[in-house]
Amino acid sequence: MSNSSSISHFLLLALADTRQLQLLHFCLLLGISLAALLGNGLIISAGACGHHLHTPMFFFLLNLALSHLGSICTPVPKAMHNSLWDTSTIPYSGCAAQLFLFLFISAEFSVLTIMCYDCYVSICKPLHYGTLLGSRACAHMAAAAWASAFLNALMHTANTFSLPLCQGNALGQFFCEIPHILKLSCSKSYLREHWVLVVTATLSLCCFVFIVFSYVQTFRAVLRIPSEQGQHKAFSTCLPHLAVVSLFLSTAVFAHLKPPSISTLSLDLALSVLYSVVSPALNPLIYSLRNQSSGLQCGD
Repeated sequence: MSNSSSISHFLLLALADTRQLQLLHFCLLLGISLAALLGNGLIISAGACGHHLHTPMFFFLLNLALSHLGSICTPVPKAMHNSLWDTSTIPYSGCAAQLFLFLFISAEFSVLTIMCYDCYVSICKPLHYGTLLGSRACAHMAAAAWASAFLNALMHTANTFSLPLCQGNALGQFFCEIPHILKLSCSKSYLREHWVLVVTATLSLCCFVFIVFSYVQTFRAVLRIPSEQGQHKAFSTCLPHLAVVSLFLSTAVFAHLKPPSISTLSLDLALSVLYSVVSPALNPLIYSLRNQSSGLQCGD
């Protein structure tokens, strides 16, 4: 195959070799997907129906739930289809659409950064909370997060699928992902996409630094609260968010930045399933396992 125009489909990595294990993986993916749909769906329904939950933190939590739903609904149905029907193909156009949708809907890190800012303002600047996080400001921040995700997805998808592919059509992943598509590109033709990845990584690093700085300031403010009950409530409101951020970083970042010496096909597949399927399903559970006195929002 000399270039991408001669490729009509890609071969995805099978989750299992035997028919029994394929059906088992189908059932596991179905169960996890239903749990994620239920958990995130309940959050969205509660936010839509409960007027007392119309707070900035819950508004951003709704956006996070939408991101989690999208990140599961994009790669999982095709993986379940392949496991059920014992196939591994995906059309070239379907792969491009899957990559674009997965990158667009995965605005998770941007939303988590905004939620961190909400916790910081509610604890460190409570008197300015209504001014800094009014309804218009929240809408603008959420729109900026989704707009940046859309532009990022459009840029990466257009750049990745404009590269000539001459290393076959077998992807070492169960869904279309940029690093595995780049492995199929011709020598040196992937350098352009690497520069785009560097820009994205730089912006992600800025978000990470902002989150760390915000939490340092937040915890310093919490430790200055005179009552132990006040400290406990402040910690309880932001610990779920910190747990979700830690889970996201420990899975997604390690999956892409792990040393090549420990990289194996099984490990890569397990990490991909963890950050694209399991993590979005666990996040609603993490937010529900909070102290009853803290509520669901940091701005209480």
